Amino acid sequence: MRLLIFGPGYTASRIADALAPGGWRIASVRRADYADRSRVAFEIAHATHILSSVPPTDVDPVLAAYGAEIAASRAWLGYLSSTGVYGDSGGAWVDESAPLTGRRGPRLAADAAWCALPNARVFRLPGIYGPGRSALDRVAAGAAVRVAVPGQVFSRVHVDDIVRGVIAGFDGPPGAYNLADDLPAPQSDVLAYAATLLGLEPTPEIPLEQAQLSPQARAFYAENRRIASGKARRLLGWRPLYPTYRLGLRALSAMTSPASASSDPAPASSDQR
Repeated sequence: MRLLIFGPGYTASRIADALAPGGWRIASVRRADYADRSRVAFEIAHATHILSSVPPTDVDPVLAAYGAEIAASRAWLGYLSSTGVYGDSGGAWVDESAPLTGRRGPRLAADAAWCALPNARVFRLPGIYGPGRSALDRVAAGAAVRVAVPGQVFSRVHVDDIVRGVIAGFDGPPGAYNLADDLPAPQSDVLAYAATLLGLEPTPEIPLEQAQLSPQARAFYAENRRIASGKARRLLGWRPLYPTYRLGLRALSAMTSPASASSDPAPASSDQR
């Protein structure tokens, strides 16, 4: 089995790590490699599975460069998208049948373009956390900002549960799949729980207008939704190892001490997923 990864970022690299012991041959393509058309075309032609974790700019750069070759491939196709395509639901649960009204037009277009490919599975992901990239790391680094936005919740998913979902998708039907845990919660609650695991006092909450956040993070707080992942459970047999952030953070705290902090509380939709 041959997996070709476009954009070997945080999540895609963990997928590769999970498959390598099983004898998979894994190749990766970074943006700097796009100009080497003969090499990339060779990899596409010989891949049994192709996965892209590259976010769009104005367009999807992978499909813009190699869309024809990918569409002609007989390989299994996968794309790591974002639940941001659903936009603001006012806190209601949303599944894959919900209209796509997100504020990021290029992400909507990229999601739709991958969904239109005949053999593609599009995995829509909320806030991603895992080793070296979690509320534990932000709290330990003194970078935790507990923003009070009454009634607002976010969904999230442990990176290892994404790995399990994508691998389960190898044998599942094409289509879009949400992968999220079962306990959407305010970011403030997650940071407070992380502090207790570290034996620290949670920092006080502050109003959104007083928080010094990047434009991306501030825009993130303008949306409120709960992500339902029943389709992945029904059609892929996916079951998260960490169905709540509490279980996920407890497992991370038992592994190692946090080493680094994420820059914002927003999901990782602006870099390789």
